[in-house]
Amino acid sequence: MSGNMSAPEIVVVDYGVGNLLSVRRGLEHCGAGVTLSADPAAILAAPRVLLPGVGAFANGVEELRQRGLDTVVREVAAKGTPLLGICLGMQMLLDESEEFGVSAGLGLIPGRVVGVPTALPGGGVQKVPHIGWNSLHYAPGRADWRGSILEDVAAAQEAVYFVHSFMAQPESPADRLADCYYGGVPIAAVVARNNVVGCQFHPEKSGVVGQKILRKFLTL
Repeated sequence: MSGNMSAPEIVVVDYGVGNLLSVRRGLEHCGAGVTLSADPAAILAAPRVLLPGVGAFANGVEELRQRGLDTVVREVAAKGTPLLGICLGMQMLLDESEEFGVSAGLGLIPGRVVGVPTALPGGGVQKVPHIGWNSLHYAPGRADWRGSILEDVAAAQEAVYFVHSFMAQPESPADRLADCYYGGVPIAAVVARNNVVGCQFHPEKSGVVGQKILRKFLTL
C-alpha cells in the first residue's frame, strides 16, 4: 500500500456482491487510497475496512463464507479496526435476516433484519422497495452525532440516497445512530457499535452529504 500520508488507506472487501466501482470512485473522490481485496491478510492488515453489498442477504453471507471472509470480517471488528458496512453490507452486520426465510448474519450488532412494512401506521399502503432521497434524523435518545461518521451532517436537513426492501432492527437503542422516516415508519439509517458502523443508504451515491460521511469514516 502507498505510504502517502495524505491518502487515508482503506480496503474494500471484494466478495462478488456489490457495486465496487462506484464505492471505489466515491472513496477516491474523498482522497482515499483504495484497495479492493478478497485476501484475508490484506483485509486484516488494513487500517479501515468497508463491506459493500447489494442483493439478497443469504446470498451475500454465503459468498462471504465461501471465501472464508465471514471470519475475517469478524476478526477485523474484534481487533478494533474501523469497519463500515453499506446497504446489504450493513444488514449483514446483524445477527439474522428474515429475507427469504431466516438466515444468520455476522453477529457484530445484536438484532435482526426485517421487511420494510407496506402497511402504514394510519392505514394505507406504501411501495416497497424504499427508493430515493430521505433525510437523516437523530435516533430516539440521541441529541448529537459527535464522534461518529455523521458528525458533519445536519440532522433533519440533509438527505441521502436509499434503495432497499429490508431494514435493520438493532436490539439496543444505543446501537441506533440515525433514522429516516418512510411513510411515517422509522427506519434505521445508520447503526453503530464501538468500531463497527453501518449505513443503510449509499453514501457513494449521496452527493456532497455522502462525501462528508465517507470523509469522516476515513479519519477514524
